[in-house]
Amino acid sequence: MAFWDNLFPGRGDDFDFGSAANSIDLTRRRPTVSLTKQGAATGNLRVNLSWRMRTSDIEGRRRQTGGLLRHPTRLFKPEEVQAHTQGVVNVDLDLGCLYELADGSKGVVQPLGGFLGHTNEPPYVKLSGDDRFGAPSGETIFVNLDHKDEIKRLLFFVYIYDQTPAFDRTHAKVTLYPSNGPRIEIELDEHAPQARSCAVFSVENVKGELTVRREVRFVYGFQAELDRLYGWGLQWGRGYKTKT
Repeated sequence: MAFWDNLFPGRGDDFDFGSAANSIDLTRRRPTVSLTKQGAATGNLRVNLSWRMRTSDIEGRRRQTGGLLRHPTRLFKPEEVQAHTQGVVNVDLDLGCLYELADGSKGVVQPLGGFLGHTNEPPYVKLSGDDRFGAPSGETIFVNLDHKDEIKRLLFFVYIYDQTPAFDRTHAKVTLYPSNGPRIEIELDEHAPQARSCAVFSVENVKGELTVRREVRFVYGFQAELDRLYGWGLQWGRGYKTKT
């Protein structure tokens, strides 16, 4: 807790500012932020998934002995590398979004099944592509908030595809880039070594106000289990990715 929390115990903030002035961290203590109140309920909301791994978690890792001789303290601090490299192409985290529109229609936007969505027509949610092999930009979903009145609720989730490391070894972060105001960051920092999916955050339209809520709820199944938790009521079947 920062020292100013003691000086101003009655503050009404519902989020924590990150180390940079242009970021907000959603945490257990401060889980919500209003896009409407910060003037960001229009334009495109960009949602990005990125991740990294500790090199000690990568099978067959080679230590750079020369570097260790120059910096012996590295023996006690595993080096962190971006997961978007050739050395960890087996990592396959996917970003998806369950949606419910004001007219009652429901569905999902995700790489599995090729449900990529649309930005200028329902569901006004679109996945930019499946980052299967790694890229600096990670995976991104766009939400067209110019149609916010047609959106009732959204649930963004991350799941681990077949034969990939567990969440406790894959340090993932979801970042929201609104059209106005600071970016919003959510770390998937809970310990759930056997989990396969995680509900990261929700967006709800309540009487015209769009509110982002941190969820970070890990489950041991896939989309069907998230569906049951949040009452979407969709029918699910086994999905596969096309090979490239």
